[in-house]
Amino acid sequence: MTSPSLPERASARAHDFRPSDATGVLVLADGSVFWGRGLAAEGATVGELCFNTGMTGYQEITTDPSYAGQIITFTFPHIGNVGINMQDVETQKPSVRGVVLREAITTPANWRAAGHLEDWLERSNLIGLSGVDTRALAIRIRDGGAPNAVICHSRKGQFDLDALIAKAKHWPGLEGMDLAKDVTCPHSYEWNESVWKWYPQNKAAFGRAASVLRFHVVAVDYGAKLNILRCLVAQGCKVTVVPATTTAEDILALRPDGVFLSNGPGDPAATGVYAVPVIQALLGRGVPIFGICLGHQMLAIALGAKTTKMTRGHRGANHPVKDVRTGKVEITSQNHGFRVMPETLPPNAEVTHVSLFDGSNEGLRLKDKPAFSVQYHPEASPGPHDSHYLFKRFMEMIEAHKASRRAA
Repeated sequence: MTSPSLPERASARAHDFRPSDATGVLVLADGSVFWGRGLAAEGATVGELCFNTGMTGYQEITTDPSYAGQIITFTFPHIGNVGINMQDVETQKPSVRGVVLREAITTPANWRAAGHLEDWLERSNLIGLSGVDTRALAIRIRDGGAPNAVICHSRKGQFDLDALIAKAKHWPGLEGMDLAKDVTCPHSYEWNESVWKWYPQNKAAFGRAASVLRFHVVAVDYGAKLNILRCLVAQGCKVTVVPATTTAEDILALRPDGVFLSNGPGDPAATGVYAVPVIQALLGRGVPIFGICLGHQMLAIALGAKTTKMTRGHRGANHPVKDVRTGKVEITSQNHGFRVMPETLPPNAEVTHVSLFDGSNEGLRLKDKPAFSVQYHPEASPGPHDSHYLFKRFMEMIEAHKASRRAA
């Protein structure tokens, strides 16, 4: 008689230790099984399992398009306490595959709450799982890398573990996967909403674009978060958002003063197939460029550099990054599973920021062209505002470029 395979042994153990009230399960590609209480939408979905260490901003996190293809494990145990509202979403259609929680979703207790998180997850057709030892799960991901997994919710508690394990095992993973096309906008549009402002009577609302606009910025949407666009408007910019596959000719026809390359999901090398030639053409025309996250990786690849998959990625709002030019350390918001390999950058590219967690590349600039980028999310949604200065730096770059052209 042959010995049972690893998934078979794991499946048997899982049945032995299954809680009687389990209505949800998380299974990993290696056969590991984590039981819990399912919530929100029913069904099963596959993705890469990651964790986020943020203590706030679960709404912004779950609506960040950069999480396309991923299942988020929240390490903070109390999720749901500020409820949900439609002002804090980063995109109208969430791309995350599911969420894993330690505790059941808490009752909202915030004056801005317009609903319960679980109700919103269900309306968004997202699967949740609570009652999981998320500390143990985070340690597993930290030490072994982000695995493929399936999250499943069945109110009747009916699960085919062997089928779920097989689904996780045979999912190809994020390497080689272009997801920017799935989350980008379908057509161009103008954005004129600015950042939050406080008004009398303790009311808050989004600001509007200035009556006199300084510059016209074209934002290439690889999966842009809305607060990034607000930060550009707050700098006095007219912002035109274009789909990820927009050609250089169409971008230049808009006569931009600068081009912004947004965040986004998936393998940068796959997205680069169509994005890199566009960026190279823009660099050739001397257009000022600012990129973040996937946009940072796109700029690096356009320069001839390489990217690689990280073992565990950076996801949270507490990542220390050093600006190597000033020596200043800023606490940053991050969400990426790939990194730029700095040793592959060309001589005309200078490393500007490094991670104090693992020394990985967090920023670059060109010495001979008006272009720079960072790996993290300076719009801080959620997260600290330490990096807001980068939007001002972009404006200064555009102004300097325009001045040099006038002088010529």
